[in-house]
Amino acid sequence: MRTLGVEEEFLLVTPEGRPQPVATTVLRHASAVAPSPTDEPGGDLEKEFKQEQIETSTPPRADLAELVAEIRAGRARTDAVARQAGARIAALATAPQAVESTVLPDRRAYAIRAEFAQTARDQLTCGCHVHVSIADEDEGVRILDHLRPWNAVLLALSGNSPSWQGTSTGYASYRSQVWGRWPTAGPTAPFGNASGYRAVIDDLLRTGAILDEGMVYFDARLSSRYPTVEVRVADVCLDADDAALQAALVRGIAETATGEPVAEPRTELLRAATWRAARSGLTGDLVSPLTGTPLPAADVIAQLVDHVRPALTEAGDLEWVERQLATVLRRGNGAIQQLGWRAEGADDDEVVRRAVDRTLAR
Repeated sequence: MRTLGVEEEFLLVTPEGRPQPVATTVLRHASAVAPSPTDEPGGDLEKEFKQEQIETSTPPRADLAELVAEIRAGRARTDAVARQAGARIAALATAPQAVESTVLPDRRAYAIRAEFAQTARDQLTCGCHVHVSIADEDEGVRILDHLRPWNAVLLALSGNSPSWQGTSTGYASYRSQVWGRWPTAGPTAPFGNASGYRAVIDDLLRTGAILDEGMVYFDARLSSRYPTVEVRVADVCLDADDAALQAALVRGIAETATGEPVAEPRTELLRAATWRAARSGLTGDLVSPLTGTPLPAADVIAQLVDHVRPALTEAGDLEWVERQLATVLRRGNGAIQQLGWRAEGADDDEVVRRAVDRTLAR
């Protein structure tokens, strides 16, 4: 069975709920209590682009229940280290407050800030990245091409960024709008095979519009570190189980990709579908990957489940996925939860404090 791993980016915040630029200190504390090294990837805290955020990752797991446990353990471990720096972690894809974020003291980060100006200055955003194992790059590219019409549905399920710089945006995922300013971000055309994928990367590097391959920010890409497909479209999920749901659905799509023809909708249509998912999330219509027309979000999610049902069944994930999707559709994604807290009278700082509690909930 394909293994899965999840990387999550979190905001570092004060106990009162304000973003706090302490990543360097958190990483220093983490290195002092680092577990014994193993041959298994994942499990470490890693720097991100800004001082107000931190990234964690799970080891690869084939069993979904084990992955859920790793996600929760990683969140708890990260928060415990953050507390040593006087901070907490919040699984919010954007901060609700107006923030002037701080670039990590790192040569590459400085180079990105200098080259990309306001786009880099604005990038205090947190995503959820799912890794699924592949046999080789040709199989990986087949999975990438098969993922194309379904990535927007994954984004809608994860939407967790309704606020930006102190303003309610009207979007479920405003992070995706900010992230989309990078020159390589968003949906891609079909690559066909590994050679086609590598040719596109080489062409992008030749343009000089990105500094290195690490700035290939496609919605889904071949990992440069692991033999995996890395799906990067999602907001960081407020609830740990929602992050595992992303992973289970990605694996279902990956398994389905090996046995079905690849649909090849135009990239322009995928951009429109991605915008629709970012705008309304689960509260309105999504663009159906099967018909290219709007349908209620629950109906499009049902199409995704039907599409991957044999793969979910074979993996033993179907019952859990259906139960978790019912939970998400009932209580909402992170954006809906944040807006619900607002309706109860929570201000920006209170939203963050409640998010800290949800991030660490069991």
